[in-house]
Amino acid sequence: MAEGRANEEMATEKGKPEHPRLVVGGKGELPKHVSITPEMLARRRARSNKPFYPRRVYFNKEASKDGIRHFAYGIGDANPLFGDEEYGRKTKYGSIIAPGCYLYTVLWVVPGSGMPGIHAWYSGGDWEWYRPIFAGDEFTTVGILRDVEVKKGRMAGGGSIYIDYTEVTYINQKGEIVGKELQHTVWADRGSSGSAGKYRATPKPVHTREDWARILEMYDKEELRGSEPRWWEDVQVGDGLGPMIKGPLSVRDEIAWLMGAGSPFFRAHKMEFEFERRHPDALEYVEEQGEADVPELVHIVDAYARAIGVERAYDYGSQRMSWLGMLFTNWMGDDGFLWKMSGDERVFNQMGDITTFEGRVTRKHMEEGRCCVDIEAWAKNQRDEYSMIPKAATVILPSKEHGPVVYPDPSPRLVKEVSEARSLDDLIREGQI
Repeated sequence: MAEGRANEEMATEKGKPEHPRLVVGGKGELPKHVSITPEMLARRRARSNKPFYPRRVYFNKEASKDGIRHFAYGIGDANPLFGDEEYGRKTKYGSIIAPGCYLYTVLWVVPGSGMPGIHAWYSGGDWEWYRPIFAGDEFTTVGILRDVEVKKGRMAGGGSIYIDYTEVTYINQKGEIVGKELQHTVWADRGSSGSAGKYRATPKPVHTREDWARILEMYDKEELRGSEPRWWEDVQVGDGLGPMIKGPLSVRDEIAWLMGAGSPFFRAHKMEFEFERRHPDALEYVEEQGEADVPELVHIVDAYARAIGVERAYDYGSQRMSWLGMLFTNWMGDDGFLWKMSGDERVFNQMGDITTFEGRVTRKHMEEGRCCVDIEAWAKNQRDEYSMIPKAATVILPSKEHGPVVYPDPSPRLVKEVSEARSLDDLIREGQI
C-alpha cells in the first residue's frame, strides 16, 4: 500500500496518468488481468496483526432511527423492535435497537485486505457481539489484517485461491466494544475465475403457481417471537429453528439491500472517476458488454457475473449473513441476545434462487452467569445444495431462575489490540502497512 501511494505521488508530479476510461475508449479493453505473485502475497502478510483506525466508515457512522429501519427493511425483517419507535419504548431497551449485522453498514470490508486487479468475494465470517446497538450510537472501527491461506479451487480452474482473514471491531461513543467479525474473503485471479465457469451450467429456476403457493405460505408462517420471552428453561436440545425463506432472489432485493446497507464501492459521477484514476486496476472490462466498470456489478448485471464464471448476478455475502442473523433474532425474542454467529457460504445464490434457513439446538449451558443456548444453523437452495453449511451460534436467553440476559465481555486480547490501534495513515507513512 505504501508503494502504491509513492507511485501515485510520482505520477502526479509528472502530470495526471491516463485515465482507465480513455484506455477502454481507445482500445476497447483494459490491460490484461493481474495475477497474484509471491511478492504481492508477501507484502500482504507483512501487514498482518497491526491494529489500525481506517480513514472513514463506508456508509453509516451513526445508528440513526432511519438507518436502522432502512437496514431491517433491506433484508426483509419486519421485527418491530428494529423499526417501530412506539413498540421499542415498551421494551427493556426503551427505544428501537438494531440487529447485530447492522454493523456491516459501518464497515464491511477492511481497507488493505484486497489486491488491485484481483477479484474477491466475501465468503462468510465469525461474529461476536457484546452490547446492543441503540438508536443514536456512533461508531469508530479498528481493522486488523490476519492470515492468508492458500488452497486449490474449482472456481479458479483448479489453480490457487486465497482465503484472506481480516478482523473489524466496532466501538461505540462510550468506548464500549460492541462487536467484531473475523471476515473470510476469497481471492482469485479474474482471468482464471472467469475461465473456470464452475457456475455457468445452472439454469434460472422457473417457479410454478404451486411453487409460489408454497413460498408465500412459508413467508406467512415465518416465526417472530417478539415480546413473548423465550425462557432458557423452556428450550430443549433438539428444538428446531425455522424454516425461514428468502427469495426468489431478484435485482430488486439487491437494490433494497444497498439502500439499507450501503456499499464501499458504488460512487457517482466525479467521485467515481477520480477514484478510478487513483485505482485503475479496480475496473473490470466485460467483453459481452463492451465496457468497464466496478466488479461489484456482479450483484446487479448478469454479464459481469458471467465474466467471473457465474451465470447470473448473485447476492452479497454480507447480505446472506444478515439473513442468518434474522433466523436467530426471530427465534430468541426481544429479551434474548445473539452472542456468536458463524457463517460459511458455499455456493453462489443467483437470481431466481431460493434460500431456506433452518437450525437446531445442540446444547444448553451456563457460562459465567449467562444462560446460553448453542445452535447449529444452515441454509439450502432449491437444488438442496448447502448455501451455508452447518455452523455454530450462541444465543443468551433470559431465565426464570437466573434473571435477565447478562451481556458478554470481549476477550482481554481484543481489548489490548484495540487500545494499541493507530492511524492507518501513520502506519503507511512508516512503511508498516
